[in-house]
Amino acid sequence: MMLDSLTYLLERVFMLAHFNIFSLIPSEKEKPEKCCEASTRVLQRGDLLEVPRTLFTHFGIYLGDNKVAHLIPDIMPVLTSDTRQIQKMVTNKRLLLGVLCKKATVRVDSVEDFAYGSPILINSMDHSMKERPLANEEVAGRAEMLIDKVPYSLMWNNCEHFVTYCRYGSAVSLQTEKFLEFLKSIIRDQRSVLLTAFLGLVSIGCVGIAPATTLPALLIPFTLWMAS
Repeated sequence: MMLDSLTYLLERVFMLAHFNIFSLIPSEKEKPEKCCEASTRVLQRGDLLEVPRTLFTHFGIYLGDNKVAHLIPDIMPVLTSDTRQIQKMVTNKRLLLGVLCKKATVRVDSVEDFAYGSPILINSMDHSMKERPLANEEVAGRAEMLIDKVPYSLMWNNCEHFVTYCRYGSAVSLQTEKFLEFLKSIIRDQRSVLLTAFLGLVSIGCVGIAPATTLPALLIPFTLWMAS
């Protein structure tokens, strides 16, 4: 029961961290050009593949022979060395426990398993990155060299960092950057201070004066006020 509750909570956090709220944030540099879908051309070794999900976007590098290298949180390699168990498709619980433990693997799956029924976009980041793409063979070679267990961070070492390092030589995450800019905009808006202060007073009124409620009720609005 506790594991199910923890999994549910982590799922909400994971979705928030990768939430495509960035598409709702107005940008001065909206790029109207469409991404190339996999159905429109044959995949080439070294292509950067992008799979839009409902709440986040997943990335991988095409290695040829219908194989994709991608970084994904996974707790299984920590629990066992049985390659048959590890190579099975990563379930939500495996993924979420990997996020909690900050463990991931760069693994190789088929294009179909990677896409999981979603349309695949090819090299759609080429127009967003300052760096030019490396040669396709070098991109694939970088991805293959990284296949193994790796540390994981939602913000600082995720699947987007992996593919941008492989294709452009610089590990960045545009999703993370936009998310942090969104957080900054919330912090700068002093209405958020009033809202958190109000919610803090409500929590004190409902629960009563106690360190667990009073300290956050005072500290969080104060921190937001000083940062705004």
